[in-house]
Amino acid sequence: MSIPAGTLRAEMESRRATGRRFDVREAIGLAVPLCTQLHALHAQGRTLFVHPSCLGYGAGGALQVIEELAHSPPALPRDRACLAPEERKGGEGDARASVFAVGAILYELLTNSSVGPGMRRPADVVPDLPPALEIVLGKSLVADPKHRPSDLAALAQALYQIVPSASEQPPSADASHLDGDDEFEVDLNLSMMPPTGHTEEPRVPSAPSLPKIQAVSGDGPFAVAIPVNQPNRMPGNDPTRKLADLKAALESDPRPRYVVIKDGMDHGPFSSVELLQQIASGSFTGDQVLRDTFSAEERAIQDWEEFAPFAEQAKLNRDIVQEKRALEAVVTAEKQGTQYKALIGMALMGVILAAGAGWWYRERANKQRELAVQGATDRVAIEVDAGLEGQKGAARAGGARPSGGGNFPTLGSGMSCEAAQARYVEEYKLGNNGPPDLTAGAYGNVLNRGTYLNACNVPSSMSVNVCAAVQNGRAVGVTVTTSPSNPSIAGCISGQIRGMSFPSHPRLDVARTSFSAN
Repeated sequence: MSIPAGTLRAEMESRRATGRRFDVREAIGLAVPLCTQLHALHAQGRTLFVHPSCLGYGAGGALQVIEELAHSPPALPRDRACLAPEERKGGEGDARASVFAVGAILYELLTNSSVGPGMRRPADVVPDLPPALEIVLGKSLVADPKHRPSDLAALAQALYQIVPSASEQPPSADASHLDGDDEFEVDLNLSMMPPTGHTEEPRVPSAPSLPKIQAVSGDGPFAVAIPVNQPNRMPGNDPTRKLADLKAALESDPRPRYVVIKDGMDHGPFSSVELLQQIASGSFTGDQVLRDTFSAEERAIQDWEEFAPFAEQAKLNRDIVQEKRALEAVVTAEKQGTQYKALIGMALMGVILAAGAGWWYRERANKQRELAVQGATDRVAIEVDAGLEGQKGAARAGGARPSGGGNFPTLGSGMSCEAAQARYVEEYKLGNNGPPDLTAGAYGNVLNRGTYLNACNVPSSMSVNVCAAVQNGRAVGVTVTTSPSNPSIAGCISGQIRGMSFPSHPRLDVARTSFSAN
C-alpha cells in the first residue's frame, strides 16, 4: 500500500521515521483552514472520506481536499483510524463524521499515534499542551454520532482561539455549538480519548552525569584534559519494554468497551485490563473476533495492533507449557517401560526357576513314593468282610438284582466305604446260590500296589489309609484318610481307586490297606 506523494500522510510518515512530531502551532495552523474548507463542502451536500492520504498541500502550505481520493475508503490502517465509526462500514461521511476526522488527524499530528485502543491523552505525550485543546479533541472524538458535534465552523473557531497567531481567522462562529444544541448533547464518556485521572505518574529526572576526563598529554603542569565524548544511547528495541508500555497505555482507559465473539456468543463488555487478563489466561485466543463498541470496529484479536502482541505471547506460553507436559509424559512413559521390562524379565526368571524346582521336587517325591510302597508291602494288612451275607436287613425296593442266578444286591458307585457296607447289609436277601467268595489276596494284589499314589503326588512324609468296598470288579465305596490331613490328595487317591479294576464277584467285599510314612 503506497502513500500518495505530496499528501499530509507522506509528511506525517516522514516525520515519524525521524522521531519528529508537529508542534501545537503547526497542527492548529493546518486544522483551522481544513475545517473551513470542509464546512463549505458539506454545506453543498457533499459527503467525503476525510483522512491524511486525501489531503494535499496547496498554495501557502494550506491543506486541500483531493476529491478523487476522498470518495474511496482508505487502505492504510492509520488512515482508517481517522474515519468516524459510522464510516467504517463503507459509507462516506457527513459534517459530523468530518468533525471526528479532523480531531483524529489533529491527535495524530500531535502524538504520532493513531486514535484507537491504547491511545493516550495528548497531555501525556505533549507536556505543554494547552488544556483547552485537549477538551476540544475530546469532544471531536466522541464515538457515538448522536452525541458528537457537527459544526465544523464552530470547531475552526474553537481551535483558532487556542493559538490565534497560528492561522488566519476563520469565519465567525459560536464555539459553544461544540457542547450541544437542540439536536444533541456532547457526552465525553463516549469519547475515544481516555478519561482524566489515569495519566502516568511523572518520572523523576535522573541527575546529570559528569563528563569523563581524559588527559591528552603527559604528566606535568601543562597537561591538558578534555571531556570524552559519550555516544548517545538510544532506547533499544526491547519487546518486553514495548509490551509494558502498550499495556500501560491500554490500562489508562478503564471503561468496558470491548466485546469478544466466542462460539457464536458475545462475551463482555470488558475493560482493557479485563480483556488482557482473559487473553493471558487462554480464555480468548487470537483467532476470535474482538469488537470495540466505541468505534464499532470488529476483527480478529490477532489483527488488532494493540492486542495482537498479547495474544501471541499467550499462545507462546501455552505452547511452552504443552511441550513441557509432552516431554514429561515421554520421560515418564520411557521410565515405566524400562521398569515393566525389568519386572517382566524377573517374572520370567522366577517362572522358569519355579518350574524347574517343581519338576525336581515331583521327580524326587515319586522316587521316594515308589521306594516307600515297595518297602511297605510287608506291612499291608488286608481285611475282607466275607460274612456280610450273614447279616440280614430289610430290603428296599431300590436294590438291583443280577440276572442269571444269585440273590445279592448290586450297589451304585460314588459312596464311601462305610456307606456301601451299610447299604449292602440293608438290601441283602439270603440266598445260597452264586459263585464262591473271593479271597483277600485277590483284592490285595490290586490295592496293595500303591502305584496310584504317584499320580496324586503323595509326599513321602504322608501316611495313607484306604478302605474300598468292591462289588462286581469295581470299587462302589471308597474312604481315604491321610496323615497329615489333606482333602485334595485324599480325593485324588479316591478317584484313582474308583477307576481301578478288581476281581469280579457279585458279593460285596471290603478291602483295607495302609501306607506308612518314611
